[in-house]
Amino acid sequence: MTDEWRGWQVAAETALYGDGGFYRSPEGPAGHFRTSVHASPLFASAVARLLVGTAHELGTGSVDLVDVGAGRGELLTGVLAALPAAGGDGLAVRAYAVERAGRPPGLDPRIEWCAEPPPRTYGLLFANEWLDNVPTEVAETGPDGVDRYVLVRAQDGTERLGEPVTGADAEWLRRWWPSAGPGGRAEIGRPRDEAWARAVSTVAGGLAVAVDYAHVRDARPPFGTLTGFRGGREVRPVPDGSCDLTSHVALDACAAAGSFAGAPPELLSQREALHRLGVSGGRPPLALASADPAGYVRALASAGEAAELTARGGLGDFGWLMQRRG
Repeated sequence: MTDEWRGWQVAAETALYGDGGFYRSPEGPAGHFRTSVHASPLFASAVARLLVGTAHELGTGSVDLVDVGAGRGELLTGVLAALPAAGGDGLAVRAYAVERAGRPPGLDPRIEWCAEPPPRTYGLLFANEWLDNVPTEVAETGPDGVDRYVLVRAQDGTERLGEPVTGADAEWLRRWWPSAGPGGRAEIGRPRDEAWARAVSTVAGGLAVAVDYAHVRDARPPFGTLTGFRGGREVRPVPDGSCDLTSHVALDACAAAGSFAGAPPELLSQREALHRLGVSGGRPPLALASADPAGYVRALASAGEAAELTARGGLGDFGWLMQRRG
């Protein structure tokens, strides 16, 4: 029933992925918000270079590319198109789109559409803005100092406090997101840790990457980050299926949950990661404007797109969690 009080994890799961849920809509995520994939083809080109580099590290000419939370396959389509220019001409790629929604019409037939990652990945597993849409419980510290689950009504997003947080959820809060005091809120990221650990466990050799809105233990937002998006605008989070429901990810907790023995995880900003992969916002030299006016215009446009992908206070502040194996 629409007036039923439920925890945010169950409410968001139904609103996003249930029958008629937000992510089941024909337009997909791109109809409501803009990710790095949609901002510029430079992002897919950078992932293509990362895939080529991973193949070289593994010493193979045949690799898997697994896109977890693939949307409508935009990233995979872009990577496959960019591979020749990224030095991957001749590289045999088995491409998998992991997504709950159905396969979109007209998708490149080289892309296999699946509900779960393949059991054994040898190459690159990439999850761009996936973990922020893995639903979590929300906790709030009451006036008595007790952390309690936040309950919500799907019909209007009205909230109230429920039972105290106990068990594994309480342990997670103590370790990863201690209360900021009465009125403080937190998203209990344990389901995301578990989802990432399951995904990473499929990597037999290569690299697993998660890219998302993120924060770390020493800089948790005191009132949480749960919000909604609809039609390109941030809106009040109401779990009725009409909007995206998202919250930033405790990537340091995910890193600990999915770490390989002997292969410490690496956490860096998107700005740092893309700079390593050759994406920067530097303007082309003015001399090019005289020597090759059309080339200068193209280079200027590319620099503008790179600047957006790496901007401080914007996409450049996204977190990249990188975990290698083999």
